Amino acid sequence: MIPTVHYRYKPIAIGSCLMAIVLFVLTSCRKEPTGDPIDPTVTPLQVVKNMEVVQTVNGGVEMRMHAPEMRKYSYVADSVEVNYDLYTGGFSVNAFTSDGELETRITSKEAKHIITDGKEQWLAYGDVVITNYIKQESMESDTVYWDRQEQKIYTNCYVRLSSPQGMMQGYGMESDEMARNAILLKPFDSYTVAADSTSILLDSLNFVGPPVQRF
Repeated sequence: MIPTVHYRYKPIAIGSCLMAIVLFVLTSCRKEPTGDPIDPTVTPLQVVKNMEVVQTVNGGVEMRMHAPEMRKYSYVADSVEVNYDLYTGGFSVNAFTSDGELETRITSKEAKHIITDGKEQWLAYGDVVITNYIKQESMESDTVYWDRQEQKIYTNCYVRLSSPQGMMQGYGMESDEMARNAILLKPFDSYTVAADSTSILLDSLNFVGPPVQRF
């Protein structure tokens, strides 16, 4: 006798499996939530930690720039393409002579390198200090612009200039990028120390130059 095998089906179990498959298909076809759109004006395309740039000429270091963080932004505003790099957490630029001697240092809390509509602009802001070590002169301001093509620095803000010859302060300043010949545009309450270091002469015309003796 050939044994008979009896198959017993469970319709409820099969129905549950079919329901699970249908739910899986429906769930798979459902679109995932996209969330809020990204705002390119506040969201950087790139973030670089411990950013450092070294510029050399004929094998010698001409300029060294450092920032703890650099954020790159790019977007279109009012049909104009805006591109800039934001340096945060501190910013410094060291410039060297052709002999490799450190001549000028620029430090600030933050800085921007802006390229918009084909124009390039650098600016440092927040406790800006520019020091020329060879001339032992320094200047302090809130914001300083740096035009690399024209090789000059300038500002319209309050500026304080200091040197062994005295101190000047005022609004607006222009200088070469090495801070060798800073000129105040609107000076006030400035003084120059005389050669014998015993006299002080108010001088609102010339910051760079020999001390003036009072008679």
